[in-house]
Amino acid sequence: MTLKPAFLLLCMVGCCGFVSYNMIRMPALASFAESLGAGPVAVGFILATSTMTGVVLKLPVGTLSDVVNRSRVMLVGVLAFAWPPFVYSLVSDVESLTVLRVFHGLATAVFMPLALATVAEMYPTTRGAALGWYTAAVQGGALLGPVLGGWLIDTVGYTHTFLAGGWFGVAALLIYLVFWWHAPAPLSGQSADGREIRAVMANVWRGIRSVLGHLQILAASVAEAVKMVGTGTLMAFLPLYGLSIGLSLAESGLLFGIQGFTSFVSRPVMGLVSDRVGRRPLIAMGLMVCGGACMAIPHNVHLGGLLLCAASFGFGEAVITSSSAALIADVGDGNIGAGMGLRGTVMDVGHAGGPIVAGVLVAAISYTGAFTIVGCLQVLAAAGFWVVTGQRSVAQPA
Repeated sequence: MTLKPAFLLLCMVGCCGFVSYNMIRMPALASFAESLGAGPVAVGFILATSTMTGVVLKLPVGTLSDVVNRSRVMLVGVLAFAWPPFVYSLVSDVESLTVLRVFHGLATAVFMPLALATVAEMYPTTRGAALGWYTAAVQGGALLGPVLGGWLIDTVGYTHTFLAGGWFGVAALLIYLVFWWHAPAPLSGQSADGREIRAVMANVWRGIRSVLGHLQILAASVAEAVKMVGTGTLMAFLPLYGLSIGLSLAESGLLFGIQGFTSFVSRPVMGLVSDRVGRRPLIAMGLMVCGGACMAIPHNVHLGGLLLCAASFGFGEAVITSSSAALIADVGDGNIGAGMGLRGTVMDVGHAGGPIVAGVLVAAISYTGAFTIVGCLQVLAAAGFWVVTGQRSVAQPA
């Protein structure tokens, strides 16, 4: 694949945006919420709140981007990377933190499905590789964010950590403005209908109905959702489990760092593999790996064992993400934005539900029970995905 300037700029936006987002989300947010008096269930809910924004918005926003200029809609998401981090240091209660997380969730709710659709359209014949490289760039930010965030919390406290996250978000905004200047407009081929609100809404509804009735898109989206149950559980409770066995927040940040690093180096390779061998077997395999990693976590009480679990989970999520996005683009039939939006919405249901369900399980049973149940869910989902998609042929890239 040829590295186009617009593609490189979009990768830089995603990387900087997720440095900012994950500096706050992992591991700072869980411990910050606890410092404001939140218990396990409340921590899970706060972690899930920003994801609920995505549940509501990703499908309609992704579908809208199929009929209007994608780059203009994407700007809303980039702005949401830039300003909320500066507000966290002003928060003094759980309720205000929850409201702020709703607005911060606009960043991923708007930006991510549209960025994926843009990349898929840029590279129609090498989607797996292109999406692998793009998601690796995003994962690079997800890798640096928790490590830097954990170190900053231990050394200078929450306020300076939040401010640093804000400046990374501003960097993402500035780079996006350069991308907007260079990218062709419109990025969607149907923007002429965007002049008439009624026509736009009719096309949005048509796109939503199309993807909701597509078995392959739904199956890939559900697979991502189950993976995100595990991701959300780790995001909320791996730092707290680490504290319970004597790890520092900096060491918990390192766990997320190794998870992100493994995912970062795996995504381009596994995206290329999915271009060659197909998406279906890789998605099922990735779910199995993620499930095994989750089940192993509570049986490790030393940093080395937990690092191995985190790395395994990172590899599994890389396999799933690079394959599922490419599968949806393959079968999208002119509704790539809608397909990515549906994927994002269903993913966020899992992402939001993971911390909430895990919080209830931790409070009612234990860390062992919570991680084991979440891991078993992913193994069952792998089997279900394989059976459901086995009767239908998945379109392969040209």
